[in-house]
Amino acid sequence: MEAERCYGTSSPRARRDGFRIGLQTAFRVMGVWLRLLVFGGVSLRGCGGACVPLGGSRLLICRRQFSGAESETLKQRRSQIMSRGLPKQKPIEGVKQVIVVASGKGGVGKSTTAVNLALALAANELSKAVGLLDVDVYGPSIPKMMNLKGNPELSQSNLMRPLLNYGIACMSMGFLVEETAPLVWRGLMVMSAIEKLLRQVDWGQLDYLVVDMPPGTGDVQLSVSQNIPISGAVIVSTPQDIALMDAHRGAEMFRKVHVPVLGLVQNMSVFQCPKCKHKTHIFGADGARRLARTLDLDILGDIPLHLNIREASDTGQPIVFSQPESDEAKAYLRIATEVVRRLPPPPESFPKCLGN
Repeated sequence: MEAERCYGTSSPRARRDGFRIGLQTAFRVMGVWLRLLVFGGVSLRGCGGACVPLGGSRLLICRRQFSGAESETLKQRRSQIMSRGLPKQKPIEGVKQVIVVASGKGGVGKSTTAVNLALALAANELSKAVGLLDVDVYGPSIPKMMNLKGNPELSQSNLMRPLLNYGIACMSMGFLVEETAPLVWRGLMVMSAIEKLLRQVDWGQLDYLVVDMPPGTGDVQLSVSQNIPISGAVIVSTPQDIALMDAHRGAEMFRKVHVPVLGLVQNMSVFQCPKCKHKTHIFGADGARRLARTLDLDILGDIPLHLNIREASDTGQPIVFSQPESDEAKAYLRIATEVVRRLPPPPESFPKCLGN
């Protein structure tokens, strides 16, 4: 009744106080345990809660004590609400296991690692079919590193066929645009391109699909992680503190979206002078190992800073293919072994198309 009397007055303050009292009464009568109410520009207090500003509005959070059963019910209800609107994960047809190679920062050798990891997986297990997907839409580098050019052909079902080299099936946005053409795209166009790369490619049957992710923790990473089941993520970083900060963020992002992080690759770990053989840690020593301990992860391996790796990548002849007996190639082969050892068991059969 007090609230009704306040609403009947012309004073804004009185109406606001009356509204607050009415809310308090309603909460008591309904026995509401937790409510989040948004009121634009209105300050509400009371109900044992706290006013929190959010984008010009305020959130009234009313907290009560819960019994064990009630608390569990609330958690389940919250999980149901949070899951609404998220895309349902669907496997890529014909692909048993997806391995993403990521880094928080660009320029740490992520794409070079992805290319040589794919080749090393194929070299270690000759009976396994391996594919390489480049989802770095703005800076695709797989076509050059794998010495591939041309547009993908279309299958009878109107799916793009990957281009093949060194026994690896490859797909990249670089096959669909001119080599020097910039992609000046906003988020929706990027997401549409990612969807096509994930769903409109005829991979045949692959045991492993290595995905070269763009740097950072943005829309592409979330879209890929939420749309397809990922067997594991490999984080690439140099030992430099600046790079490690972003690698830390990248690992935490995958954990938040429930993608298992298989471990870290410490790239450009050491430089050895080709003349005097003196070793110099240009980017610092063992930074990725310290980060791995902090995150309770494993180091999958160390890749040195070596001229041969750079030259092989630039000429489109990755070092695992062109110099398989070199120490640098053997480092990638060991990393591939560690990756496979940490993967979950693959499905017994190749996934079929589940529809849209």
